[in-house]
Amino acid sequence: MNSAVELLLIGSAILLFFSVLFSKLSTKIGFPTILVFIAIGMIVSIDGFGTISFKDPHTAQIIGSITLSFILFSGGLDTEFKHIKPILWNGVLLSTLGVLVTAFVIGGFITLISDFSFIEGLLVGAIVSSTDAAAVFSILRSRDMHLKANLSPTLELESGSNDAMAYLLTILFTTILSSKTKIGAFFVIKFFLQEMVIGAGAGFLMGKAMLWIINRIKLAYDALYPALVLSMILFTFSAVNFMHGNGYLAIYIAGMILGNSDFIHKKSLKKFYEGIGWLLQIGMFIALGLLVSPQKLVLVGGLGIMIALVLILIARPTSVFISLFFSKANFPQKLFVSWVGLRGAVPIVLATYPLLYNINKSETIFHIVFFVVLISMLIQGTTLYPVAKWLRLEEPPPKKKTPKALSLSEDVKSELVEIVVPKNSMAGEKEIVHLGLPKNALVVLIQRGKNYITPRGDTIIHSRDKLMVMTDDKNEIDTIKNCFYIKKEDI
Repeated sequence: MNSAVELLLIGSAILLFFSVLFSKLSTKIGFPTILVFIAIGMIVSIDGFGTISFKDPHTAQIIGSITLSFILFSGGLDTEFKHIKPILWNGVLLSTLGVLVTAFVIGGFITLISDFSFIEGLLVGAIVSSTDAAAVFSILRSRDMHLKANLSPTLELESGSNDAMAYLLTILFTTILSSKTKIGAFFVIKFFLQEMVIGAGAGFLMGKAMLWIINRIKLAYDALYPALVLSMILFTFSAVNFMHGNGYLAIYIAGMILGNSDFIHKKSLKKFYEGIGWLLQIGMFIALGLLVSPQKLVLVGGLGIMIALVLILIARPTSVFISLFFSKANFPQKLFVSWVGLRGAVPIVLATYPLLYNINKSETIFHIVFFVVLISMLIQGTTLYPVAKWLRLEEPPPKKKTPKALSLSEDVKSELVEIVVPKNSMAGEKEIVHLGLPKNALVVLIQRGKNYITPRGDTIIHSRDKLMVMTDDKNEIDTIKNCFYIKKEDI
């Protein structure tokens, strides 16, 4: 290995190390982590105080697209249907109608105060219309803050699903500006329906396919399951885009389908992709920081500040109050949702599309969007906690459950249940993952004859097996037993 490669690896390692350290500091003081990564990229760039030259929007877009697909997949894995079901309609309206209203308010404002055309203004509005889930929840979690009235799942669903609509509008307005022929209403309707229908349908089918493959393939090495899922994530995203569907929507829905089903190594896979998502975010934000020219940021500063303030104080509240007009949310709740409209990774990545299409004012648009994201993070990101307290929307954290342990003492509240599987039980010849056990229940040991088996999700249960099942909820013992004792002739 030559010295140039070694120096590159040393520099990358140091950059990653200090990025992680600074992120820990930022979460302690309630400062958005994204700003730390972006600032590091700007500082080490050749336009800042460093020597790294990176001005390739195509590479930045590839890094950003892959990163966003992992973030959305991880978000889908963590989105539980039972939590979003009561607010499903609110989330869908915020992520579709809300994005559309934001784009038109910002587009109209930019047209009035600058030399941008209306379509160019709409393009900027579309790019900045998507909110950032990772930024919001990293701040709330750093303060161990819990929100009332289903606000958390509402924000989670909106920020996880509105990327698809923002992407559609960005591609639509970019296509209109780059096309030499006039684009009519029929094209717009066909474009939206095709992207949404293919994206949603393919996401659902791929989610089911992922579930079937993970539970059936039975790999020899457990460490290969993350690689298996990785291949399916990349295939889903790229294949749906190739079919002119919305890859971001597809990958989010696939993650939701998988996350709300039982599959082997579920906990470890969720942790793995959460970690990979953070690692990719660090790389993406540093790359986007390198792409920015601080001198050009200064030039668009005045316009950027005005757009950011209109976005925060007018466009976002207008979109929220229109979208939630018929909802049961009260005024303080709507006000808080309006204030939580942080802009983050998605707008900066979307801002690379005009650069690639050589759209007029594309560099100006990129730096305006970048400036708007910085202002949004600084103003909204640092005030989320005090605003929630001021609106009295926080609630006490739930009581922590007693951790499970194999060696039980009198102080441990978990229950260890011994179950002998009857000959005619419905559990016979089923994998553990398909038994339908409560979420708080865990099969910790199986005795089969004179042998003891360490169970996995794909371990098949046989009649006469003796199982040791642990639960931290005594009320679930009967439910657990019913999973094994139901007779086939009674079904």
